[in-house]
Amino acid sequence: MQRDIITVERFYTLHAGNLQLKLVAGSGGLARFIREPTVNRPGLALAGFTKYFASKRIQVIGSAEATFLKSLPPQERELRYSLLFSYKIPCVVLCRGINADRLLLRAADQAEVPVFKCPFITMKFINLATLALEMMFAPYGSELGSMVDILGVGVIIKGESGIGKSECVLELIERGYSLVSDDVTKVTLVDGREIMGTSPAITRSHMEVRGIGIINVPAMFGIKSVRAEKRVDLVVTLKAWQDVPNVDRLGMEEEYVKILGLDVPHIIIPVRPGRNLARLVEVAAFQAKLKSSGYNPAKQFNAALIEKMASGQNR
Repeated sequence: MQRDIITVERFYTLHAGNLQLKLVAGSGGLARFIREPTVNRPGLALAGFTKYFASKRIQVIGSAEATFLKSLPPQERELRYSLLFSYKIPCVVLCRGINADRLLLRAADQAEVPVFKCPFITMKFINLATLALEMMFAPYGSELGSMVDILGVGVIIKGESGIGKSECVLELIERGYSLVSDDVTKVTLVDGREIMGTSPAITRSHMEVRGIGIINVPAMFGIKSVRAEKRVDLVVTLKAWQDVPNVDRLGMEEEYVKILGLDVPHIIIPVRPGRNLARLVEVAAFQAKLKSSGYNPAKQFNAALIEKMASGQNR
């Protein structure tokens, strides 16, 4: 799912603290849209060249732009501000704590373009704002299943209600691993190449255990037992034994499941009384870690077996 168009107000609400933004003018334009997940320095536009002006982006004024504007006579400066605000720009950010002159503030209020002040150097703000915007614009969705970080491997555990997911996750936490999300995992596609999983805000750090109720995981197992987010590396589906007629005994066939358009390794574990699900999921995570490093024991075993058979035939 692609995110909705982001407004300046939403960007400001979510990131004003981290970016140390202060609104100084144009409060009437907070509903303006940010249509591209990056920022732009409008030096050329302020100089009068607007052919390739990236007007859909947040506009950042640093010391170079501010020095240039100060060198202009007031009337000329006012014309440059009018030209800038004639485009449907989302907002303007003044970096390095630059104080806006009254002409800029008046023009911004008239055009209803928000102007923010930021103490960071220009490149630091650009880097932080770009990262924040990329996350806000990234495709997102949700997966039914709990997520656990097992030695750096992010595992989403799925299965029908009552199959034993909660008990499995609880035992993994007792083994020292970290809970990312219980029951529902929010997923976000980052840079088009990896999927990050996290928990809905309302259920973060909590689990529902059938027969006991809601538990606070860090309160019971310590702060290390939870993690805010983790890359999704593996999906494990728990299924009743009778519902898995053809079990891959060797693990030669690699299965994948699509999440936000990307293929994620997928393993089905048959469930029946007596099987230690937590231990099996743990081993599945270890196996996925080995495969990601280039080592596949099933393929190595198969190659050795073929070599053995070939050498026997030659004799």
